[in-house]
Amino acid sequence: MILVVAVLCSIVLWTHCFHFTDVQPQQDFVLEQFAGEWYRVGMAYDSPIFIKYKDRMLISKGIVSANENGSANLSIWTMIGPNNCFPNFYEYKKTDVPGVFTYFSQRHKIMKDITVVETNYTDYAVVLKYKKMDKEYTQVALYGRTPVLSLEIIENFRLYTLSLGFSPESIVTPAFLDPCPLPVIRNITEDLV
Repeated sequence: MILVVAVLCSIVLWTHCFHFTDVQPQQDFVLEQFAGEWYRVGMAYDSPIFIKYKDRMLISKGIVSANENGSANLSIWTMIGPNNCFPNFYEYKKTDVPGVFTYFSQRHKIMKDITVVETNYTDYAVVLKYKKMDKEYTQVALYGRTPVLSLEIIENFRLYTLSLGFSPESIVTPAFLDPCPLPVIRNITEDLV
């Protein structure tokens, strides 16, 4: 019995001490291949509010475009109420590490890290978003070039997020597509000039 308790305590300590900033990006990441239309078909998020409302999540869609300076723009529509679509535009600034970006969150007024953990460019991508506010929050998203991915890819995503310490309750793969239209691609860098 003592051994079982010791093993469980070790697992809990390991999952809570794991730093998501240690996650490595896709080896030999190529932004130009990553650019294009993506659907967010799965998410794991350690926020208690997300867990409470995760059943309302829909598959969202967006477009990633590569900038000449190595940064990327994300244009995405999100449904925020019945028949109410809201556009979001983000500039992911390149870092010294290919596949790792930062962006300033207007909502939280802080810098956040984005890491493309894995992608085959044609079917799926796993992306980790990390932020430190009053505590550390981490979000891992599964993206697909289409709104439907194979059960194998979805299960691998679930197993990966569980291995990072996410609880089964914090993982969702919504079944319904957000009806918002694809946004017009915007180059945020040009908007600032």
